[in-house]
Amino acid sequence: MYAIVEIAGQQFKVEKDQKVFVNRLQTEEGKEVSFDNVLLVGEGDNVTVGAPAIDGAQVGAKVLKHLKGDKVIVFKKKRRKGYRVKNGHRQSLTEIVIESIVTSGAKKAAKVEKKAAPAKKAKATKADDLKKVEGIGPKIAETLAEAGITTFAQLAKTDAAKIAEIISDVRGNHVTDTWPAQAQLAADGKWDELKKWQDELDGGKA
Repeated sequence: MYAIVEIAGQQFKVEKDQKVFVNRLQTEEGKEVSFDNVLLVGEGDNVTVGAPAIDGAQVGAKVLKHLKGDKVIVFKKKRRKGYRVKNGHRQSLTEIVIESIVTSGAKKAAKVEKKAAPAKKAKATKADDLKKVEGIGPKIAETLAEAGITTFAQLAKTDAAKIAEIISDVRGNHVTDTWPAQAQLAADGKWDELKKWQDELDGGKA
């Protein structure tokens, strides 16, 4: 069994009898200490995830000793200023040993399978060439795509007034009245009928 627990502002993955170095604790050497901010507990293929912590779960440990970590050199320099400062730092640490991981009271509803099958990615919708609609040029097609309209079917379901609102910032006098109907013919594959109609249109206007 293992757990992910927050200790002194840091998260650790721990198991029973494991020794861990954490930021300095106020507990005396030889004393026992417990941590109840347990974020996850795993055993075999089952994993219990907290929201964010698991109710009733607790990690028990014993303080072995207080010590200081390895020395770290901190050097600061500013170019062309003649500024150089060199300092050393040793982090105050506490060595603990994990004695127990208790999961009583953990929410069963939060359990998930460790080897759950990955979710299938949604199939991307192939974009249509909206420029085949009379009155739509490259800039308008790009503006419609930015608004989420990339197929003939989507354009056909969009009200002409809504289309005009979407492309209001595109320069020119655009008549959108026939665009949804044109798009519907294109979506249905009625290209001959669409071509015949477009021959009678002038910039999308009947």
